[in-house]
Order: sequence, then structure tokens, then C-alpha cells
Amino acid sequence: MSIGDTTLTVVGNLTKDPELRIMPNTGTSVVSFTVASSRRVWDKDKNEYKDGDSLFMRCSAWRHLADHIAESCEKGTRVIVTGRLSQRDYVDNQNVQRTIMELQVEEVGPSLKYATAKVAKVARSGGGNVPPPGDGEWAGTNDEPPF
Repeated sequence: MSIGDTTLTVVGNLTKDPELRIMPNTGTSVVSFTVASSRRVWDKDKNEYKDGDSLFMRCSAWRHLADHIAESCEKGTRVIVTGRLSQRDYVDNQNVQRTIMELQVEEVGPSLKYATAKVAKVARSGGGNVPPPGDGEWAGTNDEPPF
């Protein structure tokens, strides 16, 4: 993310299975999904929690991240999503100008509050902005990273 970007982190559940598409001209993967995040509000009169207002955040991710989301997540999966908030204008089928707010996803992880997860690393292909193995700050050392 760049300096000045509006970054946002949303914790919530996927409203349906992620929709993976392959761009016809480039072969690039893109996934779209919506995260519903609801506040829990204490009702003093009933002495219990109830659902508050919900936020439905439309999200999209590209390339390997898109493939990983489509393979790992499904409707109801509780996730932690962070990315860059963007605004996009378009004309709908009735020729009405519309504006949509969307999260351009940088990172996704499962929420472990109510679940467990087993993480499986994938082999890096050398593409994108991920450095190849051995080129990081731990290259050439026998020390384990501190995390």
C-alpha cells in the first residue's frame, strides 16, 4: 500500500462463496466477495447481547491471492481482511450513474476467535512483488526468524 492510501481492516463473515474469474485478455485471476461485519450491542433492558448495525463490504483481490481466497474460503468463513479502500463509478443497466466503495484486498486471514486453521505454504513462482526464497533479511544465516 502507498502512503496516503485509505486502509481498512474488516472482521466478519463471507456472505457467499467467493466468485473467482479469469480475465479473458490477460489470464489474471480476480476474486470478488462480500464480508458482513455486525456489531454486538449490550441490551440493558433484556440483559443480553443483540446484533447491531451491519456493514457489508465488497472486496476484490487479484492474482495468487485471488486463487488462495477462492480455494480457502466459503460462505460463512470468518475472516480478517485488510486493504485499500477505493471508490469506483459506473453506469448501471438502467443508465443510472452509480458509485461503489470497495476494498482492494492486500491480506486475508481466518479469524481464530471461533475456529482453528492449519496453514499450508505454497511454492513461490517468482512473480509479483514477493521476493524469491533466500533474498530476505534472513538469507545466508542459520538463525530462525523471531516470529
